[in-house]
Amino acid sequence: MTQVGEGHETAADADGPVMTFGAPTAGEVLAERYQLEEHVNDDSAGRQVWRGIDVILRRPVAVVLRYPGGDSAAEMLQAAVDASRVIHPNLVGVYDAIDEGSRAYVVREWVDGESLRDLIASDGPLNPGRATAIAHSIADALTAVHATGMVHGNVHPGTTLIADDGRVVLADARADSADDVEGDVRAVGGILYFALTGHWPHAEVGSSALPDANRDAAGQPAAPRQTRAGIPAYLDDLTMDLLDRRVAVPEADALTAELARLDSAEEDYEDVGPLRFAQSTTTEPVRSTPKIVLGVGALVVIAVIGLVFGIRAITGSSSDTPTNTTQANTGQTGSVTGGSQPPPAATPKKIPLTAKMVRVVDPPDGDRTQIGEAKYTVDNDPSTAWKTEHFNQANFGNRKKGMGVLINLGTPRGLSEVTVETSSPGVAMDIRTGPADFGNSGQGDKKIVDTFKKLGDGDTEKTEGTREVFSGFDPNQKYQYVLVFLSELPKADNGRYQVDVEKIEVTGY
Repeated sequence: MTQVGEGHETAADADGPVMTFGAPTAGEVLAERYQLEEHVNDDSAGRQVWRGIDVILRRPVAVVLRYPGGDSAAEMLQAAVDASRVIHPNLVGVYDAIDEGSRAYVVREWVDGESLRDLIASDGPLNPGRATAIAHSIADALTAVHATGMVHGNVHPGTTLIADDGRVVLADARADSADDVEGDVRAVGGILYFALTGHWPHAEVGSSALPDANRDAAGQPAAPRQTRAGIPAYLDDLTMDLLDRRVAVPEADALTAELARLDSAEEDYEDVGPLRFAQSTTTEPVRSTPKIVLGVGALVVIAVIGLVFGIRAITGSSSDTPTNTTQANTGQTGSVTGGSQPPPAATPKKIPLTAKMVRVVDPPDGDRTQIGEAKYTVDNDPSTAWKTEHFNQANFGNRKKGMGVLINLGTPRGLSEVTVETSSPGVAMDIRTGPADFGNSGQGDKKIVDTFKKLGDGDTEKTEGTREVFSGFDPNQKYQYVLVFLSELPKADNGRYQVDVEKIEVTGY
């Protein structure tokens, strides 16, 4: 059972001493009160964690020791003193902090249970309901910490303890001058991400010995829904917003209220509605997410449109000549009887593609010699192209289902069309979409080919020309990973089968 939360790895941790000389032993009594019973583990700062007994109150305690004491232990002791001032059911109680010079130690509540880190290691990622409940408890604990003006600074799967009775507690505050309230709140997004995926997003919430998030070519973490089925879209969005530093985070109390709403809804997320972050009780304004900003902005736009048309209606009523307008999509004219015309549909635009956003997909039975040539399909140079190998049969000699170019747009986008230009007609080609890039390897490519879904329900047809435009994208869906897939090749001049893919363009919103 892990009783320390080994949290973020800091510079101090990396340089921290490893306890050797004078290390304690079972049965030793510290401060004439705390008897050491069992060594549990060490953390990255060289601190030892022991299960002990308070011989006066006869209760179990956790004792965290560091050698030496003095200046090197000042941060640990000060964090413990600060934490002792906050009493909350989701915070580990701190009982004592003692500096003996040669060593220092913190005595805190013993929690019968295990850390979230160890729970995921043994059982795997959690279901959305339990992940939400754990994040809710941590956010509630941070609300209490932040209300005192303090920062925790060490929110991590190793400091998130799950008691045998189901209680979730946050342990081992380790704040320094570099930590802030925003970092604590974003770390709740990290807790959600880890609970749902088993990965900890290093760049977004702090380095760790835990496995980093799966990332795309641009370095962005894959959303939980892209790595695991069954995660509700709203929970997925909330998690990624908390991790995205371009998105302002709410205060801890607002996040707690939102997670409480989700937690009370258990796993029925369909009816929970949009983000409803409550106004913070602090003097600082709540920093809302773009969803909130967009919602407020939409209301302002509606109000302005209503005002404009109201003024027009008033001024128009004093005129002897009725105003005529062209009705949308009819080509007919008629009088305006009130209300506004629906806004025009957004015009799709070409999405710039770079070499880092494309790669060749060649399943494991291919030799993968051309994986670097995808860049030639997006370099706007007519003299370059991805040239497939020559095959003896149109269907790759049954060696594989096909080959293609995977496009990673970097973020989910609404799409309109994909245009592909080839050197010859007669290519059996279609567009497929999927949840993630499963890795630039033979096995990753095989998983892409096996799992990506073809756009549309019809059979794959051979192209009649050298420029093919594919549409059929769902206007209500967003796409990040798009595969241009070739399943049959045309015959080349040498009698074998080969084609050049000269250009790929994507338009969207």
